[in-house]
Amino acid sequence: MIPSPLRTLLVTLTLLFPCALCSPKSSPDKKPSSNQYLRSTSVVAAAITVTVSDNDEQHDPIVSLSPPIARREENRVVYAGIAPPQWDPTLPRQSANSTNPLLNPPNPIPDPYGWIRDDTRTNPEILHHLTAENEYTQNYTSHLKGLRDTLYEELVSSLVETDYSMPRPKGEWMYYKRTFEGRSYGSYCRAPRSTDTEEVNDWDGSKDSPILPGEEVYLDVNELAVNRTYCSVGTVSMSPSRELVAYTVDYSGNEVYELHIRNFTSGEDVVLKKTATGGGRGGDDNDDLLELDDFVWGKDDTTLYYTTMDDAHRSYRLYKRENWKSEVNNNDSVVDTLLKEEDDALFSSGIGKSLDERYIFYVAESEETSEVWYIDLLSTSTTIAADGDDEENDSSHDDEEEEMKCVSLRRNNVQYDVESHGDSWYIITNVNNSENRKLMVSPAKSHSEDDWELVLDGDGNPLFDGSPLDKKSLNSINAFETHAVLEGREDGIPRVWMYSFETKELTRLEFEDAAYDVGLSANHEVDTDKIAISYSSMLTPPSTIEVSLEDYSQRRVLKTNAVPGYDKDLYGTNRLHVLSRDGNTQIPISVVYRKDTMEKVEAGQPVPIHLYGYGSYGSSIEADFGSSRLPLLNRGMIYVIAHVRGGGELGRSWYEEPNGAKLLCKENTFNDFVDVARFLVGNDWTTPELLSCEGRSAGGLLIGASINQDPELFRVAILGVPFVDVAVTMTDASIPLTTGEWIEWGNPNEEKYFQYMMDYSPMNNVQTGKKYPSCLITGGLHDPRVAYWEPTKFAATLRHANPDNENPVCMKVDMSSGHFSASDRYEHYRGLAYDYSFVLDQLGLGERHHSHGEFQIAVAK
Repeated sequence: MIPSPLRTLLVTLTLLFPCALCSPKSSPDKKPSSNQYLRSTSVVAAAITVTVSDNDEQHDPIVSLSPPIARREENRVVYAGIAPPQWDPTLPRQSANSTNPLLNPPNPIPDPYGWIRDDTRTNPEILHHLTAENEYTQNYTSHLKGLRDTLYEELVSSLVETDYSMPRPKGEWMYYKRTFEGRSYGSYCRAPRSTDTEEVNDWDGSKDSPILPGEEVYLDVNELAVNRTYCSVGTVSMSPSRELVAYTVDYSGNEVYELHIRNFTSGEDVVLKKTATGGGRGGDDNDDLLELDDFVWGKDDTTLYYTTMDDAHRSYRLYKRENWKSEVNNNDSVVDTLLKEEDDALFSSGIGKSLDERYIFYVAESEETSEVWYIDLLSTSTTIAADGDDEENDSSHDDEEEEMKCVSLRRNNVQYDVESHGDSWYIITNVNNSENRKLMVSPAKSHSEDDWELVLDGDGNPLFDGSPLDKKSLNSINAFETHAVLEGREDGIPRVWMYSFETKELTRLEFEDAAYDVGLSANHEVDTDKIAISYSSMLTPPSTIEVSLEDYSQRRVLKTNAVPGYDKDLYGTNRLHVLSRDGNTQIPISVVYRKDTMEKVEAGQPVPIHLYGYGSYGSSIEADFGSSRLPLLNRGMIYVIAHVRGGGELGRSWYEEPNGAKLLCKENTFNDFVDVARFLVGNDWTTPELLSCEGRSAGGLLIGASINQDPELFRVAILGVPFVDVAVTMTDASIPLTTGEWIEWGNPNEEKYFQYMMDYSPMNNVQTGKKYPSCLITGGLHDPRVAYWEPTKFAATLRHANPDNENPVCMKVDMSSGHFSASDRYEHYRGLAYDYSFVLDQLGLGERHHSHGEFQIAVAK
C-alpha cells in the first residue's frame, strides 16, 4: 500500500514570561555573586510542528517542539582579573599564596546566557526554560521509545537482578550487600561468622533465601527511598560494639548528607541534629539537621568525628561529637568540639580510620600539597594540638597530652599519604620531585619527616623510588599483619604488588589478559593470611579472587559476576597505540568488539565506532568489563577508550606539566582525543558519519573542546554533565569547588592563565558556519560539581552559532538529581538506554534490528 501525501501544519507559539519572574533570588544568608547582573525583559520562544499523516489508517499527530530559544543579553559579561565593583570581598580572586599578577584592568568575558544561573534553583523563568528543553528533547526523540525499551530490556537482561557481593569477614560477622529483582536499591547484610559461613554454598538464587545462615538486613536502602525521587547512601559504618550502624544519606543529589544512627536490637533510627557548638551549613532549608560530608566512629559507641562543608561545598571543618545518644531524649549534654578548620580555599579535608582502628586520620589537601593529622584512639587525652607556626616548637612534638598531631606539616608541592603498621608509618610521597611516588617508612610519631627513609628490599634496593626512570607508579598501600599490599601502575596497566615485612620481598601479581583492571576488594581485618582482590578485563566479567599471603600462587575465585547471555568467545579486544600530532607521544587505546564486526574492518569496510574519553585529575579510565557496552557491540559497533593525557594511565607524567595535560598543557587532552578519532577514520575503521563520542563531567569538557576543534569529525556526541564554561566558572569563587580547582585548570583571573584558558574553553570557542555533530547534553538541577547552567548555556550557544545546522542539539536536565544522575539503578539504565538510542538513531541504526551482529533494514509496507 502506497501512503498518500503528507500534509504538514506548522504552528509557532511564543511563550511569554513576565519580567517580574526573571529576577534572581538568593539565599537570605548568602550574597549573590557579583557576576550576576540585572535581567532584561525577554521572551523564551518555542515552535511546535504538528505533522498529520493523511493515509488510510488513523494516527495521532506527531508533535515535536523546535529547540527553545534562550534569550541573549549581548552586553552581559563576567570580569576576569581584579575584583569588579560590588564584588563580595570575602570571595578570593586568587589563592593566598599566589604570586601571579591579576589582570588589571580586568578582562570582560562575554556571558550572554549568564541569566540562566540561579544558585537557589527556584527562578520561575529558568525552571520554565529547563522544562522547555526537556519537552523539546522528549518530543524530538519520541519516535525512539520502542528502541529505548528494547535497549533497556537488553541492559537489564545482562544483570543478575537478585545478587550479592562476596561476604567478607570482620570480627564475629560476615558483611555483604544484596540486590533483589524489581527493587531499585541494595540492602546491607551481615551473618554470624563461622568456619561454615566463609563461603556461599547453599544459596538457591531466590529472593527469600539467605546468602549465609543467620542473615540480618541492617540497612535496606529501598525503605529509605520510599516517596523519594532521589536517595544516595554515602558512608555506612558499624560502631565499635557492632550494636549500632551509622550511615549518611543524600536525598537531593547535592552531595550534602544527613547522619543517621540505627540500633540493631530496637530498630530505632536517630537522625543527628545541629548543636549550638556544632557544624553544618548555614541557610539550609532544614536548619535543625546536621549536614555533613563524612564521619568515623571514635573509640566507642558514644563518640563520632565528622567533617562539614562551607557554602562553596568545600569540606573544611572537623568536629568531635560526644554523648550523641542524648539526642534521643533531647538532652542538652550533647557536645560538639571543633578540632580543625582549614582556612586555605585551595584545600579540602577528609577523614578516615586505619585498618586496625587505632588511628583517625584527618587529611587537608589541595591538588598539589597535603597535610595529615592523626588521633591515637588508645590515648585518653582530650587536648587539641596547636597548629600553624606554634607547632614548630620541637618541645611540643612528643607531648602525649596532644590529641591531634601532625605527621608532617604541609610543604608546598609535597603530597603524602600515610598508612600505619605497628609502630611505623608507611608513607607514599612525591617529596623531592618524585613524580611517580616513592615508598618511605618512619616511626609512628608527629613531625616525622626528618625520619622518612626509603623502604628497601632484601638486597638494599628501593621498592619504589618515584623516579621517572622507574616505570612503576605508586598509588596506595594497605598494611596487614605480615604483608603490605600496594596498588599502582606499570606499563599503563593497574598493578598489585605484595610485600612481605619479614623477607622484604616485593612480588607483582600476574594475570593472563594483556590489559585489565585489578585492585583490592573489601578487606576488613589486619590479622589475616589471605586477602581478596577484584579483577576484570574488557572481555572478563568482574570476579573476586582470594590470594594467599603465604603462597601468592594459591588463588581461588570466590565469585564471578554472571552476565546472562554473554558468550566471551564472540568478542575480541586489542590494546593499541596512536601517535599524537607532536610526533613523540604514543596514546594508548583499548578496543572491544564482536569478532564478526572486526572481520568487516579487516576486509576494508568501515563500521560505526563509539569513542569514550576523560583525561583529567590524573584519573584513569581502565580496560575493564562493561556489560552496558553489549547493546552497542551487538549492533555492530566497536567501543574504543582513548587513554588521553590528563589521566594517570602512564603515571604522573601523563598528567603533570610539562608533557601531561594540566594547567598550561591542558590542550594535550583534546589534541590526543582528536588524534585518536582521526586515526580511526584515517585507517578506514570508520568514517565521520559513523563516529560517535562521549565524555562526562571533565570528560564533557573533553568532548566540547574536541568538537570545537574539528566539528565535522564526529556524527554524534554525548556530553554528560559537561564542564564547558571553564573560563567563566573559574573566575568565580562563589561557585562550589572553584578555588580548589585553580591548581588543576589555572586561574583565569591571573595573566598567566587567562588567554590559554580562553583559547580552549568550549563555551568561548564554538565555531560558526560549521556542521556540528548531533549533541545530547545532560545536566542535573542539584549538581554541585558542574552546575546545571553550564550544559544549558552550551546548548544555547551551539544553536545560536549555527542556526541552520540540521543536526539537533538536545538538552536533558534531571530535575531531581545531581552530578551522578539517577540513584535508582533501573532509572540509571533507562537513562543509558536513552543515550544509546540517540546515538544509534543519529548514526542511522535506529530503525534496524540486529541478529548476531547483522543488520536487517526495517522496510515500511
